[in-house]
Amino acid sequence: MKSDPKQCLYCTNNETLHDLMIEVAHLSCSRVFIFKEQTYHGRCLVSYDEHVDDLNLLSDEQRNAFMSDVARTTRAMQKVFNPDKINYGAYSDTLSHLHFHLIPKYQGGPDFGGVFQMNPKQVYLTDVEYQEMAEKLKAEL
Repeated sequence: MKSDPKQCLYCTNNETLHDLMIEVAHLSCSRVFIFKEQTYHGRCLVSYDEHVDDLNLLSDEQRNAFMSDVARTTRAMQKVFNPDKINYGAYSDTLSHLHFHLIPKYQGGPDFGGVFQMNPKQVYLTDVEYQEMAEKLKAEL
């Protein structure tokens, strides 16, 4: 499904985006965000710079650069948050802008061994806690 970049929260960098996430860094071809909802401690998202509807529309070079950014982010997440596993989600049913949800999972924690919830709206942090999390992640990136 083609989507309109003028209505894309990543492209317009709109209020909805900032209500949901905090931008941490810009990598080679993507932006890294921390989700404000932190049921899955350390949950992040990597969004491709350009408005592209699907991974298969990228050239090999573009895809490799984006996936390198995703891997770089998960390596940093592993060091900072020390999860038992990181789940990857690439959904674009209603927002067709290439992005990956990166969800740290912990044994005994929410939904370990199952599918994560997109937005459980249960755990929010203070501004200071978000800032500390972002600084640690950025330092590892």
